[in-house]
Amino acid sequence: MRILLVNVNTTDAVTTGIVEQAAAVAAPGTEVVGLTPRVGAESVEGNLESHLAALGVLDAVLRHDGPYDAVVQAGFGEHGREALQEVLDVPVVDITDAAASTAMYLGRRYAVVTSLDRTVPLIEDRLLLAGLAAHCAAVRASGLGVLELEREPVRAVEAIAGQAAEAVARDGAEVVVLGCGGMAGLAEAVRARAGVPVVDGVPAAVTVAESLVRLGLTTSKVRTYAPPRPKPITGWPFP
Repeated sequence: MRILLVNVNTTDAVTTGIVEQAAAVAAPGTEVVGLTPRVGAESVEGNLESHLAALGVLDAVLRHDGPYDAVVQAGFGEHGREALQEVLDVPVVDITDAAASTAMYLGRRYAVVTSLDRTVPLIEDRLLLAGLAAHCAAVRASGLGVLELEREPVRAVEAIAGQAAEAVARDGAEVVVLGCGGMAGLAEAVRARAGVPVVDGVPAAVTVAESLVRLGLTTSKVRTYAPPRPKPITGWPFP
């Protein structure tokens, strides 16, 4: 089985980190191939960058040369999953949906700890759109940017664990979700501090993708994610 793991930003170091975390939980025989978009921002922390990421991810997947069995979009709260589901015949899993749904197997209420406060509304909207908001106790910001999380893991653990503990004590959360692909690899340290299960979206999404492939399931094409109608699109695909 081969899974494409697509970073939503253009920073290669982030792609390397998420691939390492995905490969650590992948089943024997599963190959995880990391893709870095050639179009987009170095970190995705707002609406403009999220919409650019949707185009960058789509471009990266469509330009990939070689077979694959599933695609994982590694951006928490970002746009773009639906477009991939329209154009691909293989399963498409977003780390937001995978992390939140996994958390709901582990407790009644979960909280998300993300990067900057400006990303909180995007995540809230994404959870609502996916039908996963009812069991979300809170979405909290660590106050660190995406690249800070990747470059300063000790500081990141302190900030995330502090917000996780607050979510448990004040918001009634029973499970914590790491709300950023750049937090990959921090789950165990945060779990030790917060005292509750901590779900990392990247490993969760990879295992969900593996399960869908093994079950022989993929996106329904009868209505919402039917293939796009053929028509000229100016400037696409990118040169």
